[in-house]
Amino acid sequence: MKPKSLEIFIPGPAGRLEAKYYKNPKFGAPIAIVLHPHPQYGGTMNNRIVQLLYNIFLKNGFSVIKVNFRGVGKSEGVFDNGQGELSDAAAALDWIERQNLDYSQCWVSGFSFGSLICMQLIMRRPEINNFVAVSPQPNVYDFSFLAPCPTSGQVIYSENDELVTKESINELDKRIKNQKGVEVIFSKIKNSNHFFKNKEKELTIEIEKYLKDKTALI
Repeated sequence: MKPKSLEIFIPGPAGRLEAKYYKNPKFGAPIAIVLHPHPQYGGTMNNRIVQLLYNIFLKNGFSVIKVNFRGVGKSEGVFDNGQGELSDAAAALDWIERQNLDYSQCWVSGFSFGSLICMQLIMRRPEINNFVAVSPQPNVYDFSFLAPCPTSGQVIYSENDELVTKESINELDKRIKNQKGVEVIFSKIKNSNHFFKNKEKELTIEIEKYLKDKTALI
């Protein structure tokens, strides 16, 4: 039987947030949230890579939620230059935690702009065990707040990203990779662009390999 996701609304700081949620029935299942690209450039929770992340978590035993940030889709409110969107992400994490009080691990993930919000969230929420940041843009956004990075995770970037410079990825790597007690893995998808066109299979393999390694003892 195919797992069934629910289309729901959850309370947010600027009004209701439109979301899609799957609850894994297994006791102690890990939880995850998935955050979408920039709202002012067409980013929604229905984005192809966001849906891919959502499905990966679902198929690997997680309870998972993806949300539309304020002002996107049926979510109430208006775009708030990242600050409000961070509050929306925190509200989504609050909600899924309340629905899964027995969770064993807490993960956050995001694509492009969503990866920025994801990594900002790990600075504020000590219960987060791991993150998956896909196509971060350190040449566009300031990641100096990761000083230090408090949580282990995976950063996935494209070899031929037309929106991100290789120098900025290398700088981000140097900033957060070698910290005591924290392991951040940088994974490169060869011959791919920012949006991983025709590289969904390779992207899925990299993420699933990381997920299975970090959840093997659950």
